[in-house]
Amino acid sequence: MTLPTVGTRTLFFTGKGGVGKTSLSCATGLALVHSGKRVLIVSTDPASNLDEVLGTPLTGAPTPIADAPGLYALNIDPEVAARDYRERVVGPYRGVLPAAAIASMEEQFSGACTVEIAAFDAFAKLLGDPSATIGFDHIIFDTAPTGHTLRLLTLPSAWTDFIASSTGGASCLGPLAGLEKQKALYAATVTRLSDPAATTVILVSRAERSSLREAERTRGELVELGVTNLRLALNGMFTAIAPGDAVADALTARGRDAVAAMPVGLARLPRTETPFLPRGTVGLEALRDMVRSKAGDVPAASPVKLGALPPDLESLVADIAKVGRGVIMTMGKGGVGKTTVAASIAMSLARRGHRVTLSTTDPAAHVVDAVGEDVPGLTVTRIDPEQEIANYRTEVLAKAGVGLDAAGRAMLEEDLRSPCTEEIAVFRAFADTVDEGRDQFVVLDTAPTGHTILLLDAAEAYHREVLRSELDMPDAVRNLLPRLRDPVFTKTIIVTLAEATPVHEAERLQHDLARAGISPFAWVINQSLLASGTRDPQLAERGRYEIPFIDRVASACRTVLIAWKA
Repeated sequence: MTLPTVGTRTLFFTGKGGVGKTSLSCATGLALVHSGKRVLIVSTDPASNLDEVLGTPLTGAPTPIADAPGLYALNIDPEVAARDYRERVVGPYRGVLPAAAIASMEEQFSGACTVEIAAFDAFAKLLGDPSATIGFDHIIFDTAPTGHTLRLLTLPSAWTDFIASSTGGASCLGPLAGLEKQKALYAATVTRLSDPAATTVILVSRAERSSLREAERTRGELVELGVTNLRLALNGMFTAIAPGDAVADALTARGRDAVAAMPVGLARLPRTETPFLPRGTVGLEALRDMVRSKAGDVPAASPVKLGALPPDLESLVADIAKVGRGVIMTMGKGGVGKTTVAASIAMSLARRGHRVTLSTTDPAAHVVDAVGEDVPGLTVTRIDPEQEIANYRTEVLAKAGVGLDAAGRAMLEEDLRSPCTEEIAVFRAFADTVDEGRDQFVVLDTAPTGHTILLLDAAEAYHREVLRSELDMPDAVRNLLPRLRDPVFTKTIIVTLAEATPVHEAERLQHDLARAGISPFAWVINQSLLASGTRDPQLAERGRYEIPFIDRVASACRTVLIAWKA
């Protein structure tokens, strides 16, 4: 394989969920330490699987990777970062202010917006403060799926502008004096991000039209942010060894056609290509194989003897349709096919004569593209953050702004300009969409796991926002968590692939949902090559690799299997 060119100290690997950012960033780090460099890999993904890929438990401090001298890694854990950030701001006032005032401050710092700014605060220290990484030749950031990454990258300018324009003493983030102290660090972070001599951003993509569209959108938005030192890494390039297998020929043609139709902006970028690797990329040996391997290095293997496979998606839809109404949520790690599964369920329900709304809370989703046709009874919508923010600001100003003098109204408007406002505005729209399930079907293609859990957590904290804004709590919000916990009203479907990391991540998601009182209705194993009928040696080897993961899921819960289709 050809690794991305390393010409700067800092590298960012970003792209649509599931394209292989973590494995490619780890393989690059491993190659660098083999050449004598000291490398730190940092994950900013709330749903990070960096420790699993590297085979070493990680914390928020640089941890040496066993059997890879010179390679270190850490996870920026948003929850831990929020706890530390909260204590840094509130701690100095303990024993100084009354207990009620301390409790009020802690309340301000308990929301999802604090989690996000705290994670960024930790990220900014690593990127903007050279002393924090002084012992390393290269810093590699394995970033979150695209929507979250873009939000993370826009925060430096957003928070710098917010701090510069603030005139009050507090906001939803707490005392502004604490943020003011960070202005120099944030400015250094912005400078380093946009300095082509310091930072390279690698846009990772599969040879798929949707993945390349997402990479082009990311490229355009990064250029607008002043980040211009960009590279394209095409991962998992598949070419059939010999023509004649329908699945292998279709996969080859799909990749070739997608690359040929690549957006012009992407096509102009320097590009590297990594071949399709039949085996997994978890563990150092697998990563070393990733660096050494060539496409087609697959030993001859005996045919796979299949037992009974789980049923397909239609059996699941048939059971869902019996209720006649309610909410179906597809959840899982980015890139496992949540959008496609959600669209398939919505279209199938509509074709059975039901009224259906298909919507998304994922800023990087493509539900319209997934449907691709007009289906009677099916309405496709999207929760647009910009529109929801505008509506929310108008509502709050009309309610809480009445009777305020000029200074008071200016402070309220300032608070509503903070990036935190988006979280609560989008959350309200999410609750309204769920409410539609009272008399029809609503299929929700949700955001990647970390963001989704933060969104669900917001339900518990919503009453605090009501007190701040003086808005009445809508019934849709009041009833949201009871509805999500009602297995008759809401069917939660966990989508995964028959691979190590997606299955482990889905198991963690199921655990998080259980803590919120939500039990999955079923699991969907998507894009199975084992079930596709392929006889291509590379794809058959990947199908053989799927077997233990299919067995693991199917033995534990209701499971359906979707074959990869030519």
